[in-house]
Amino acid sequence: MTNTSIARANAVGFLAVLALSALTMVWLFWHYPVKTLIASAAVLAALALSGRLARSIEAETAPVLDQGERHI
Repeated sequence: MTNTSIARANAVGFLAVLALSALTMVWLFWHYPVKTLIASAAVLAALALSGRLARSIEAETAPVLDQGERHI
């Protein structure tokens, strides 16, 4: 297979997963609006919290990594 056909297959696969995810979310929101809203808010809050934690951990370890690289 050539690189373009692999890239095309990857793009089609990505779009299929994206469409399936969107359709699942619409179906869930149609049948269970309150539960879906609460679950979506919880997932977004968890992602925001993990992003903040990752930034704080990275900020704390950055000087340590810089010092280690200077000694090499």
